[in-house]
Amino acid sequence: MADRTRTRLLNALKSSGPQTAAELATGLNVTTVAVRQHLDGLHQDSLVDFEDLKGTVGRPKRVWALTAAGHQQFPDNHSNLVLGLLNGMSDIFGAEGLEKLIAHREAHSRKTYQEAMSGAEDLQGKLEVLAELRNREGYMADVAEDGNGYLLIENHCSICAAATACQGFCRSELTLFQEVLGPDVAVERTEHQLSGGRRCVYRIEPRA
Repeated sequence: MADRTRTRLLNALKSSGPQTAAELATGLNVTTVAVRQHLDGLHQDSLVDFEDLKGTVGRPKRVWALTAAGHQQFPDNHSNLVLGLLNGMSDIFGAEGLEKLIAHREAHSRKTYQEAMSGAEDLQGKLEVLAELRNREGYMADVAEDGNGYLLIENHCSICAAATACQGFCRSELTLFQEVLGPDVAVERTEHQLSGGRRCVYRIEPRA
């Protein structure tokens, strides 16, 4: 039970970002005392850290977040193998070979996504299907309404190692989303994990 609660805490901080113990307790439906005990243990293991934020009144608010070691608790699709393969391909086939690999992956994903979205009736329906597909691929994706558009939020990058080694993968995914969602919507990346963000976020809205 304790291990399960620790895992749920790590998942909550990964998917929703920094939170107080009270916020975590509410979200996980456990007591604040129990959450604090587990956070202390995770802190001792260097998986989480905290910052005391001063408010206008009362005591500072202690906000907890994952450390770099905490983020590493989530799978990265065998990063060492991926990096080795990419480096080998670059040595053998050069930059052109890498671009062909990225284009091949993009074409395969485009076909898969378009087939899955074929029954969606509107933009929200398409995004919900897309988020489910990305979840299966390990991105911890979610969709949220935002004004007259939506946010596609990816709390984990399951190809982080590959994208770090070759920025073309990130460029390809932005192009992919635009193509499968169609010319009637605008897609903009507003947060980028490899640029220092906690996650990747895409703002998607109908074109005027």
